[in-house]
Amino acid sequence: MPYYNSELLEKYPKLLDYFTKGISDDNKNISHCLLFWGRDISSQCALALEIARLLNCTKDKTPNCDCLNCKWIKEQTHPAVKIYTRLDFKEGSSTDDDESTKGKKNININQAKAIINELSVTSDYHRVYIFCDRDEDGNLLPLNQINFPEATSNALLKTFEEPPQNTTFIFLTNDKTDIISTVVSRAQAFFVPASDNEQEDYNLVENIISDYWMLERNQVLEFENNLYKLISENEPKEIFTQIQNYILATIKANSENKPLFYRLKQDMEFVEDAKRQISLTPSMNIQNVVENLAFKMILK
Repeated sequence: MPYYNSELLEKYPKLLDYFTKGISDDNKNISHCLLFWGRDISSQCALALEIARLLNCTKDKTPNCDCLNCKWIKEQTHPAVKIYTRLDFKEGSSTDDDESTKGKKNININQAKAIINELSVTSDYHRVYIFCDRDEDGNLLPLNQINFPEATSNALLKTFEEPPQNTTFIFLTNDKTDIISTVVSRAQAFFVPASDNEQEDYNLVENIISDYWMLERNQVLEFENNLYKLISENEPKEIFTQIQNYILATIKANSENKPLFYRLKQDMEFVEDAKRQISLTPSMNIQNVVENLAFKMILK
């Protein structure tokens, strides 16, 4: 994956300013566990690599720094900055099961143990471990409870909570609910918005969910029926994503309305949970999922 420093600065000036100031602080005033969430996993990874560069830079931390650490990180060859996915993990892996990466579904416990063993050895660098997923074509994908299962997460919890000195863990995912809560509770979470305008489309759902928070209790069944009909005629995940796009656009347009902001933020999580149920359990009754979502969004 290419490294985009200039694009990051244009897209995420506030996030970069926050991390630059925190890392420049004498006490390295940022959390040792970071969680980035949103739909643009590539930008999340680029942001994680920039944080790794700032943590390891031996000169002035400017984007065009030519120190060896910055050069390695820009080339993604730094020995202490690693992207861990279910397909890329080879270093220190156990040979007991000698499993091939083909068809491999998750980061497993053997790999968790290898990370723990690796961290027991001191390093002259600031180690940054970036956890995400990718497909066989090399495209980056978000973490979820399939590719980063509870057993693996639990095996690493103590390490996440009390890591060795100069170690930072970064998790990349679509939504915080896609990772077990005990990991989320140990991380400082940041929403990284997608920059692709196409991903912000909500034309299929707008007529149904426009101003949905104004609906009365006696309108919930009609809302549910309309939503279920729409989902039945389209790809469910696409409809849930468009609902999230609509909610996000509404949040941006009403940033000063705090009660509405907090309600919409919670609704965003309800929709993400519904989408996750469909993704993780294809046999799930979609009508039940839609019914539960409609009642959560309207009956508050």
